[in-house]
Amino acid sequence: MTRLPPPAEELRLVDAELHRLDARRAQLLARRGWLLSQLQPVRPVPAAAPPRPEASAPRVQNVLLLLGGVLLALAATAFTLVSWGHLGIAGRAAVLGAVTAAALAAPVPLLRRGLRSTAESVAGVGLALTVLDAYALHAAALTAADPTGYAAAAAAALAALWAAYGVLLARLTGRPLVLPRPAALCAAQLPLPLAAVAAGTGTFGTVAALLLTAAADAAVALRTTGGPVRLVAAVGAYVLGGWGALAAGALAWTAPGPGAAARAAVLLLTAAALALAGARAPRPEAALGNAVAAGVLAVAALGAVPRTVLPGEWTAPVHLLLGVGLLALVRADRLPEVVRRGLGWASGAVQGLAVSAALPVVAVSLLGPLGWAARVWSGAPADARAAVTADLPWPPGGVTAPLLPAVVAAVLVGWVRNAAWRARALDAAWVLVWAAAVSLPPVLRLPYAVTLAVLVLTTAVLLAMRRLVPTVLALITSLVLALLALASEPATLTVFALLTAGWAVAARRPVPAAAAAGHATALAVATGAALDWQPSHTAPAVLLVPVAAALWAPRAEGVTRPVTEVAGAVAALVALGLAVTDAPMLALVLALVGVIAAGVAVRPDRRPVGHAAAVLFVAAAWVRLAAWEVTVPEAYALPVAVPALLVGAVRRRRDPRASSWTAYGPGLAAALLPSLLAAWGDAHWQRPLLLGAGALLVTLAGARHHLQAPLVLGGSVLALVTLHELAPYLVQVAGALPRWAPPALAGLLLLALGATYEQRLRDVRRVRETLGRMT
Repeated sequence: MTRLPPPAEELRLVDAELHRLDARRAQLLARRGWLLSQLQPVRPVPAAAPPRPEASAPRVQNVLLLLGGVLLALAATAFTLVSWGHLGIAGRAAVLGAVTAAALAAPVPLLRRGLRSTAESVAGVGLALTVLDAYALHAAALTAADPTGYAAAAAAALAALWAAYGVLLARLTGRPLVLPRPAALCAAQLPLPLAAVAAGTGTFGTVAALLLTAAADAAVALRTTGGPVRLVAAVGAYVLGGWGALAAGALAWTAPGPGAAARAAVLLLTAAALALAGARAPRPEAALGNAVAAGVLAVAALGAVPRTVLPGEWTAPVHLLLGVGLLALVRADRLPEVVRRGLGWASGAVQGLAVSAALPVVAVSLLGPLGWAARVWSGAPADARAAVTADLPWPPGGVTAPLLPAVVAAVLVGWVRNAAWRARALDAAWVLVWAAAVSLPPVLRLPYAVTLAVLVLTTAVLLAMRRLVPTVLALITSLVLALLALASEPATLTVFALLTAGWAVAARRPVPAAAAAGHATALAVATGAALDWQPSHTAPAVLLVPVAAALWAPRAEGVTRPVTEVAGAVAALVALGLAVTDAPMLALVLALVGVIAAGVAVRPDRRPVGHAAAVLFVAAAWVRLAAWEVTVPEAYALPVAVPALLVGAVRRRRDPRASSWTAYGPGLAAALLPSLLAAWGDAHWQRPLLLGAGALLVTLAGARHHLQAPLVLGGSVLALVTLHELAPYLVQVAGALPRWAPPALAGLLLLALGATYEQRLRDVRRVRETLGRMT
């Protein structure tokens, strides 16, 4: 037995073991904590941030003060309008005077204590009370005064009072308020216009008052450096100045005589001077805009009186000359650069408006000839204006229309010297000169023949420039000329011939090449009509255009080559459209177009056109057969099948790896299938016999040369023809047999197939492999 220690010794051992276990446990817990810290690092949780206020203290203060001021002003207004009549004169004066004085005096101690926002709110209430005082004074003691005149005087008095009040507060406290000065400037907008209305000066006086007020605003805006005063002054200057300028322009436009026009011109010059002063604005955009406005207003002012003296059609030329005159100031070195640029833009704006005044005449000159397309060869008109106004009215006052674009074109050519803008200016000048030239004949009422000559000369000059814009203008002119020439047969033939020759000379470029083809096509059609040919008989003559295009295209370069070919194709379509009513002629035209396409396909880069040539030949043959009332399908199929088989044979010779389906499939299908369909419903024996013989030959050829397409197509057609020929006998046999015989025969057949199933599968697989090895 194990000796047990004494109790005291055992207690000591137990305590020691427990102490060791506690130390080990503490060590393991520390290790466990370190391991956890490595696996999941402890991140300190940030302290909760205090909620962000949605409104700052100054903002809350301003809102409260504004709300309080508004409420006080509303209360004072309600008192003045509702409770005013319940008090006597002394009571009224005492109440309003006391409240107004208190409100105006309160900002002084508030400013000294640093309560600026509160002082601004109380001062606003005081200023509003002064307006109520003015109203109350008129309602109580000055009821006989004219309301408009009293409003003008009250506005002037309030403006002066508010301005003085702001200065006084600044001197007393050393801390000026923001509100009094802008409020005084707002009130100062009313005295002069209201006084003009009250004095009965009429529209001229009112507009003058607006412009003078705007001038004062502009002076204030230019002299102050910033803040609410400058903002109010600038807004007042632009609003009142713009209003006054528009009203002055309306007065100048509706002036009945030179005197009224002169007064309106003075107002416009005042507005121009005001805008010119605004060109000193610190912002470049505002300065430039003011300079442009000054130039336009000056032109309107100087042209006001001549407009009432000269005929109405000279209004645009006079203003145009004045606008061109602004360019003399653009090169004046003494003027600021922004002013010179603004005057240049103003001159451009006036010139643009002048050109727009000529657009109605130009539009009628270009669109009026369209009506001759419905009245071909109905007779030459008397003059150019009669030619273009057959369906459209002549615009009033169009006598000076050609002058306007011509002057602007001269300005562009002589003024624009910058290399970057020179090319654009020249293009614009060509457009303007062209507009003047097109509109000149109807304006001058030139004779019909002279008009055509002018347009021919214009087309030739533009075409000789060899630039894109003049070339496009020449094309438009030639179209207008062609439409005008439709009025007379000799004119049509002569003009179309000249246009065709002129465009053909320049056919090395894309646009002239297409235009030459179009005019040549029109010439051919017109020639046929002049010779009393039927439209279908004119079609071969039209084909001369695609022939010429096909001959010229190889010599052309770049984009001109495809453009020429497309133009020739369009001419060919026109020829086909002319011949569509005559089947024999349509067949001839199709064949001729096919010859042209085949000639184009000779070129190495146009080989795909050969497919179109083949289609055209086939279509020509079919149309010819239809014209002969041929109903035999082989006559339509064989002209397609034989060339297709020849092409397939050539391809197989060049590429032995080509599939027989690709090489011979289309030709064999075209040769066999239409005849098969015809033979299936043919009661005679000749077609099935010939078709079966042909199919047998095709099948043998396919088996001999190991070709899939002949073998499958020929064998299928041969089987179907044989079935069709044996069908009557099969029907007779089926009718002679007893009714139980067919089911019995079917059962025997199924038994035989089942007994030799595997052998049949091997046979089918062997046939499939054999066909698969064929090409």
